[in-house]
Amino acid sequence: MVRWRAVLATALAVVLGAATLTACSSDPTPSDVKLAWADETRQAVRVTWKDSGTPNRLTIEGVLSTNPSFVKYVGADDPDSADIPSSAFPPDGTYKIAVGVGTSTGGLTSRLVRSEVFDTNGPVRPSAATATPVGKDVLMRWTVPVVPQDFTPNDPLDVTGKIQYYVPVVGLPGEPLRAAGPATTSKRQVIKNLTPPYLFQLRAENEWTSTIGGQISARTTSTTAAIPGLAQFSVPVRIRGRTILQEVVCAPEGSCVQQRATSAGLPVVLLTQVTPGARWTPAARGTTTSGGHFEVTVVTGGTRPYKAVSPLYSRVGVLSSESSSKPQLTKSVVRVQSAGFVGGGMKKRNENATLVLLVKPAMTANAMLQVWNRQAKAWSNVKAVPIRRGQASITFKAAQLGVFVYRFVLPSAVLLGRPLYPTNSHNLILSVRP
Repeated sequence: MVRWRAVLATALAVVLGAATLTACSSDPTPSDVKLAWADETRQAVRVTWKDSGTPNRLTIEGVLSTNPSFVKYVGADDPDSADIPSSAFPPDGTYKIAVGVGTSTGGLTSRLVRSEVFDTNGPVRPSAATATPVGKDVLMRWTVPVVPQDFTPNDPLDVTGKIQYYVPVVGLPGEPLRAAGPATTSKRQVIKNLTPPYLFQLRAENEWTSTIGGQISARTTSTTAAIPGLAQFSVPVRIRGRTILQEVVCAPEGSCVQQRATSAGLPVVLLTQVTPGARWTPAARGTTTSGGHFEVTVVTGGTRPYKAVSPLYSRVGVLSSESSSKPQLTKSVVRVQSAGFVGGGMKKRNENATLVLLVKPAMTANAMLQVWNRQAKAWSNVKAVPIRRGQASITFKAAQLGVFVYRFVLPSAVLLGRPLYPTNSHNLILSVRP
């Protein structure tokens, strides 16, 4: 009995050892995972491998990148290959494909075999684009950053020998984005017959994706201003106005539309003509605030026109066309800088009273001194007082008791070929006591 048990144990050990040997010799783990583009369009990556007719599970693994949420199953009877859409791979990352035995219900049942590491780095994005109008044409300039280091050189999905081209694209109101010229390797290009508003972009492509960079929003402006019709000579006045921007916005699919844009920070120049027929010259400057509003302070000169101009404004990524408000004439009035009695308006009877007057500009003319006639309820002329270099004075005896009201009536004048309009001083009160 003992002998039979020993023989049976020996036979069982031989059978189990053979079974173990068979299992080890038929390992189902796939092998030889390779990558290539599915075709010339590079819309999909083709993965191939070798196995013994088992169902397979494919995933994308990130190398120092986040793992994309992608899983693909291949049946046991299907070929040992699969196409993964290029869109499944996030841009500018490093990845590898992992293949193992598995099904959607049974999960993974073997160890994973991985492909070579490859990257999905996009093309170098052009930047710092500027636009310089040249008549009806526009000279576009842009910069191209240094190509970053390739940490997977000559990976199986690299397309070698390809030159990086940049395609200029323009969007106009009511039209779709369109190529505005041939692809170029240069960093500048002239676009013919292009005036704001428009949207300019540069497109670049490589084997994985396309990028948009070097964008310029060329905008139109319209400027309005409230300019006073009358102001005293040499007195600062505030001129308020607004500059409104219109820009083009384009969707990836469909036509471009024109809409209002934020216009804070735009320069504004107040121009004037100092003499009739002279060129327009700057009188003051300012910038727009929120909503495109601006306020400019200018010291009133002689009678002259003013207009607010939003000049051509260009910086990286932005171009704004020039616009101007309508010219408006500001009439300048002779300014009474000071007028009054020396020593005050309280005098004793028969004391001398001296009136002084200071006007701007420093004109030479005659001012009329007037007194208020209570009986006639009207101003009566007293005497013409000469003004020399903007100064005048008159002395008289306060012979009558009472309160008297005087004023100076200033004449018109001509300054730099345009009139200065007349005015009156404020009332000058003299009180004469015994």
